[in-house]
Amino acid sequence: MKKFTLDLLFQIIGIGSASGLIHKDDSLFIISDNSSFLYEYDIKEKELHKIKLFENSQENILKKDKFDFEAIAQKGNKFYLFGSGSTPNRNKRISYDFTSTAIEGKDLSAIYGKLKQIAYISDDELNIEGALFHNKKWHLFQRGNGAQSKNGIFVLNKEENDIHFFPISLPKIQNIEATFTDAILVEDKIYFLAAVENTTSTYDDGEVFGSFIGALSFDTFEVVFTQKISETHKFEGLTLFSHSKENIEFLLCEDKDTEALETDIYKLTLDLK
Repeated sequence: MKKFTLDLLFQIIGIGSASGLIHKDDSLFIISDNSSFLYEYDIKEKELHKIKLFENSQENILKKDKFDFEAIAQKGNKFYLFGSGSTPNRNKRISYDFTSTAIEGKDLSAIYGKLKQIAYISDDELNIEGALFHNKKWHLFQRGNGAQSKNGIFVLNKEENDIHFFPISLPKIQNIEATFTDAILVEDKIYFLAAVENTTSTYDDGEVFGSFIGALSFDTFEVVFTQKISETHKFEGLTLFSHSKENIEFLLCEDKDTEALETDIYKLTLDLK
């Protein structure tokens, strides 16, 4: 068992259904699964800024219409936002250049189609919830909370034009397996969040049974450890806050699956000794 502390750090008013975040300098960049804004929160000044990703960016978009941005990752001087892929209108990827503020969109329907073919996933079972870029490869984290229970990692090597899927088994609560909700790379380990939700649908939410923090070896994808951190929260966003020989600190965001425009940011500290 890993020693840990989990504390509510602060609340941000103006963001609902937070699904991913990146800590950069003194800001948090946050995505919401029912919004088409990228949010920047200045931690020191306690100020929230909205970045329009579309001409008609909106909040609290209807479930059937939303882009369902569930993953955010940094590559160079850009942030990449990925739609989950669970419905046809959730196949978009948006990039935001934080030096020039340029925004570009890409339709990932063809790529997501290949992912489903390779992992033998039906159209409504794809559910990308995390992403990271390293060694010229994208790693996309499939949340296997559908009926097929396909939880794992897609590795996309653009130079060689090949895609591989690596199934990952995680602990269970009440006989329901935990499934990925986010992941980041820290040195030689992939730290991930996983949630247990009483549903077999990538579309409909279910009762939350808890959340885990865990780590995988980046080289082998073997599970190094898992630790339950909550029995009631569905944590969906993970970013590195600080790292030393003694401990590692993350910031987490929670998707409460409500329309309330408020987001709680938690600090999770893991003992590395």
